[in-house]
Amino acid sequence: MARDYDCIVLGLGGIGSGAAYWLARGGRSRVLGLEQFEFGHVRGESQDHSRIIRLSYHAPNYVRLAKRAYESWEALESDAKTRVVLKTGGLDLGPRVSAIPLQGYADAMTACDVSFERLDAHEIMRRWPQFTLADDIEGLYQSQSGLVMAERANDAHRRMARAHGAVLRDNAPVEWIRDTDGELEVRAGGTTYRCAKLVIAAGPWSNSALANFGLRLPLEITKEQVTYFASPHLAAFAPERFPVWIWMDDPSFYGFPVFGEAGPKVAQDAGGLPVDPDSRTFEPDTENLARVENFMRRYLPTALGPVIRTKTCLYTLTPDRDFVVDRIPGHPNVSFAIGAGHAFKFASVIGRILGELVVDGGTASDIAGFSAERPILREIDPPKTYMV
Repeated sequence: MARDYDCIVLGLGGIGSGAAYWLARGGRSRVLGLEQFEFGHVRGESQDHSRIIRLSYHAPNYVRLAKRAYESWEALESDAKTRVVLKTGGLDLGPRVSAIPLQGYADAMTACDVSFERLDAHEIMRRWPQFTLADDIEGLYQSQSGLVMAERANDAHRRMARAHGAVLRDNAPVEWIRDTDGELEVRAGGTTYRCAKLVIAAGPWSNSALANFGLRLPLEITKEQVTYFASPHLAAFAPERFPVWIWMDDPSFYGFPVFGEAGPKVAQDAGGLPVDPDSRTFEPDTENLARVENFMRRYLPTALGPVIRTKTCLYTLTPDRDFVVDRIPGHPNVSFAIGAGHAFKFASVIGRILGELVVDGGTASDIAGFSAERPILREIDPPKTYMV
């Protein structure tokens, strides 16, 4: 195996596999991707059948990035001859007075020329009688929302990265990184590699990688979970009959039509407890599950049924829940990203941007709000705002 590369990518989950793909596809870089565990492992953030994708977001910069995310997924689909996005339509709903006001989402979509519909409770239940709602509930419906097939997308990124010449290695944990005469040396899996550019997409292990550059961010790692339910009304939750949805309040919940398992998937967003990613368990949180089931009994009763399975994953949360997509201060040849627990829909485009930052020196995407040097990331004990 060659040990000298133009660019090395650390971490081959959602964002890292996307970075390896776009760097290799560009044809200007000899690319090595390194994954500390086996490919497709379930210890991090990026596996399971599905993740929500949507143009409905709380700020214009996210909506603009979401537009490019759709374009990037479409490019991968064309290249890989594999479908990874399924559009089901998406519904954001919640009380008129809530912790996550819908008006900000409407304003951001309007500013970015994204069409949507405002729906009252009566209209929501007319279209989707699976919901049981009081008159104080309202919603926004956006027809282009849906799901990204997470496992399939990760596999497609890695497969096509190899097809474009990248070398990918799993079970290669990083031991150290150091500057060497303006380039970088990476010791991983017992081998030392040399590169000109480095991309870090290490998820819950980001601070361990960033420590090699004297950087530490105020990140919180939480163990989250999703549950698939064996609804007795399975046909009512088919993708052509039921949208992805997000309950916009605190606590916030979200869900999917039937995909990948024999029942709909429902979860609480940011409902997990802090953990150490190296010692966390995979056992479901029974209190978290109880909150999900109580929500379903009230608002989505026909989806509730016996538990098919509960899957755990991790969130890597910034205190303001905004992404970090930037170069390491003082190291323009090293880029990195933190997904803040809601980045999979952007995984391909964020990986693309990370490559642009180190190869081209910049990106056309608006990432000013995702700076690694924003004030809240410099605080030792910053206030936390996890609702988005």
